[in-house]
Amino acid sequence: MFSAGWRVATADFFFDTMKSSIRDKLERLSRRKAELDALLGDEQATRDMDNYRKLSREHAEIEPVVALYGDYLSAESNIAAAREMLADAEMKAMAQEEIAVSEAAIERLDGELQKALLPKDPNDERNLFLEIRAGTGGEESALFAGDLYRMYTRHAERLGWQVEQVSASESDLGGYKEVIARIAGHGAYSKLKFESGGHRVQRVPETEAQGRIHTSACTVAVLPEVDAVADVNINPADLRIDTFRASGAGGQHINKTDSAVRVTHLPTGIVVECQDDRSQHRNKAQAMSVLAARIKDAQVREQQQKIASERKSLIGSGDRSERIRTYNFPQGRVTDHRINLTLYKLQFVMDGDLDELTAALTAEHQAEQLAALAE
Repeated sequence: MFSAGWRVATADFFFDTMKSSIRDKLERLSRRKAELDALLGDEQATRDMDNYRKLSREHAEIEPVVALYGDYLSAESNIAAAREMLADAEMKAMAQEEIAVSEAAIERLDGELQKALLPKDPNDERNLFLEIRAGTGGEESALFAGDLYRMYTRHAERLGWQVEQVSASESDLGGYKEVIARIAGHGAYSKLKFESGGHRVQRVPETEAQGRIHTSACTVAVLPEVDAVADVNINPADLRIDTFRASGAGGQHINKTDSAVRVTHLPTGIVVECQDDRSQHRNKAQAMSVLAARIKDAQVREQQQKIASERKSLIGSGDRSERIRTYNFPQGRVTDHRINLTLYKLQFVMDGDLDELTAALTAEHQAEQLAALAE
């Protein structure tokens, strides 16, 4: 099971003896806030509105951290003053009470400061593209891909997010060889970014006459939606765009117009097809959005691999080949192998109840960040 032991260990960063490196960082932030107060208060500050907005954003980011640190210093000061009063018999009871209150405040503030100091993922508030592909297991793998798609769709519905299918290649029995969807909602990427990787299912397939348990697999990729113009530089000369008639269900019109679009990014070989909309223009726009997300994702994973050579990170490595989770239907359990978490609530999970999994993964990621901060 996932252990909460890291919470105890990380509390030592602050309680009683805050690490000097962390205190130094907080002191630097305090000095920077004072500088920003002066810069933003200058009567000439708004002459350069771009710079003013930049400074305002920085101020808004560090102000809560500096305020917490101020409260922490006040609690430290209160403890020091109360300890001096312990020798006075008349003041001893009051001093002990002050020490207890201030120590409790420090314990609370240390947790808040830890989270406040963690590096922010700039993509956390973005929408995302969810890509699910069938792997080993033939038709059973495609059916499992359909189950995973429904699981994520139901999870999104629980949270009030919007799900828009971008493209799908259905299998003969109603599953998916591949399905791509756009999920839009507040903090969507932050909640699902650790779902990327290999998902394995163990169950008796519908096509199995003798009741034997089979193992099949799918790969899931969760990509933050990016601004194709601002975030990724795509040269039009590097693109080959083909149009063709969409296949599959959709009515007679879909077979009479070249509404489907295939975009190939020649330098990377990334290919995106989109045919779910009747409009060729909208299909092209959607394909370009997915392409931009994939190019950005490839760039980020390349950076992560360089970092991983110095520090191994189990969470958020982005390795699509890594088996991250097993869904065992006969035993009714789901196991996330990265954090050794097993839940015996498989049907709830398949119905979109992913909160316990995503919360545990986020907590483990924060523990890794705190360990790096301590170093």
